[in-house]
Amino acid sequence: MSTGTPARALGLDFGTTNSVCAIAQDGQSELIEFAGDLSAGAVFRSALCFWHDEAARGGLAREAGPWAISEYLAFPEGSRFIQSFKTVAASPLFEHANIFEKRLSFDQLGITFLERMIAHAGGRLDDRPSDIIVGRPVAYAGARPDEALARQRYDAMFAAFGTRIHYVYEPLGAAFSYASRLTEPATVLVADFGGGTSDFSIVRVAEPGAAQRCVPLGSAGVGIAGDRFDYRIVDHLVLPMLGKGSHYRSFDKELEIPRSYFADFADWSRLALMRNRGTLEELARLKRSAVEPDAIGRMIAVIEQELGYALYDAVGTLKRRLSDADTAPFHFESDELRIEAEVTRAQFEQWIAPDLARIEATIDLALARAQVTPEAIDRVFLTGGSSLIPAIRAMFERRFGTERLARGGELTSIAHGLALIGLEPDLAQWAA
Repeated sequence: MSTGTPARALGLDFGTTNSVCAIAQDGQSELIEFAGDLSAGAVFRSALCFWHDEAARGGLAREAGPWAISEYLAFPEGSRFIQSFKTVAASPLFEHANIFEKRLSFDQLGITFLERMIAHAGGRLDDRPSDIIVGRPVAYAGARPDEALARQRYDAMFAAFGTRIHYVYEPLGAAFSYASRLTEPATVLVADFGGGTSDFSIVRVAEPGAAQRCVPLGSAGVGIAGDRFDYRIVDHLVLPMLGKGSHYRSFDKELEIPRSYFADFADWSRLALMRNRGTLEELARLKRSAVEPDAIGRMIAVIEQELGYALYDAVGTLKRRLSDADTAPFHFESDELRIEAEVTRAQFEQWIAPDLARIEATIDLALARAQVTPEAIDRVFLTGGSSLIPAIRAMFERRFGTERLARGGELTSIAHGLALIGLEPDLAQWAA
């Protein structure tokens, strides 16, 4: 850990869906804007694309961010597209991704991602500060996440990125960013809704000019967020068309197709890796014994034709529309599959109700760890893309009152705050 105040620090919000960088110096933090026609400003999509190219290193070309999406859309059947790979960071079940004839570990995927992100930063990430503040979730995604394994993989991924790597809970970064807006002392609950996790931190903010502006009190997190909400839509609208709930013949019996066949549709990171010979041969066998073989054929087509991106893009469009309207259309179409449905916000909220209950229980846990009551919270700062979902906001309005809620910088506040934390004289109190 740093023992003195560094002159510069870089904050990196390595997110499930998007990643953002900021550099802090002289008490100010500035976002890194990416360069090029496909740039989305400071927001860099957490995506990778690989394709064969004899001129490339190892015969395998690679891209990241919006450039990865562009390469994939130009030639989907000849490329391998991976998104949301952060969600497998803590998974012992994930060993490597099959990318054509190569096998890439988590840290190899991460190093590739960082290399391409640096390449698209217009030189602004070439001379990086020695102190790199990397955000990490309070609780990793996955059924049985292994935190030590995630730390090992993160260490390998960031080994060449900076001299000193410090890990800080992502909502603490957002809290530090929000504190810069406050003009009086306050106890703040920060709720960060990302793609893979929902994280909560409670911070006591002192008056401007205080020797120590922010003091972390307690944190809690759960591996439920935007990607899980997306899966609820897929589960209700798409998977029944791909054979979920149907049957197969085994000798003289008809049995329901095991739900494990559909589990990999739960998130991008696993769906993108289903395109391998073993999985496709197993599905071909299932199709031969299925009562509804056409449904299994449609599932095979989604995998073989790399339709995952288009599928989840349609899901994301529906989710965003339901944030602004009571009813919205869902539309997905390919050569093998066409789905059209009108979905109400009430239906969507019913689908995600179990997830909302677990999120609310995690808020209670954060309050308990901080040893504060809901009445003691002066401000609630909502950040992250899923904080825009009306049911999420309604949860906080009910518990804390509308007048205490604030939001903003849904995609950039964490990186901004992480960089500012890097200027603190004692990083140990912030380290996760």
